[in-house]
Amino acid sequence: GYRIELGEVEAHLLKVESVLDAIVIARQDESGQKTLCAYFTAHAELMAGDLRAALSQELPVYMIPTHLVQVDQMPLTPNGKVDRRALPEPEGLIMTGIEHVAPRSPLESKLAHIWQEVLGLEKVSVKDSFFEIGGHSLRATTLASKLHKELHVSLLLRDIFRHPTIEELARLIDGMERQAYRQIPLL
Repeated sequence: GYRIELGEVEAHLLKVESVLDAIVIARQDESGQKTLCAYFTAHAELMAGDLRAALSQELPVYMIPTHLVQVDQMPLTPNGKVDRRALPEPEGLIMTGIEHVAPRSPLESKLAHIWQEVLGLEKVSVKDSFFEIGGHSLRATTLASKLHKELHVSLLLRDIFRHPTIEELARLIDGMERQAYRQIPLL
């Protein structure tokens, strides 16, 4: 429901130190939803988390690209313009700048599998923030629904916003299960 000016997002990306060139396009994901995808060139390798932090200082959350793809150079048409059709598809792995931590419990493994399905990623770390690796409010709704269906856990959307990592969500769910267990009267 928001109007997003791609040029405005590009202008803010270009303000980030080290970014040389940037282009933002709207791509349709596998579920048919449009997502923002930013392509940029830079002096050094930049992490998605760092770029998102810089962009969040200037832009509302809905204008921050879901995918941030660093390319060596922008593909050009014979006329010297950026060839948008030649830009690569965003990969299933996103460079967040956070060391990958594999699931350490059965619950974290189940959560990681659900996140991979919802976000369309090959691999997620238990320390990755849902919203930094491609999640947004609509996907958070899908996540809550899948958690209810597959794990029989009822979470509110605000729970996902407050606990955006698998690690934090697993602790929340584990705490909810313990609380429910304590409420069972002993005979």
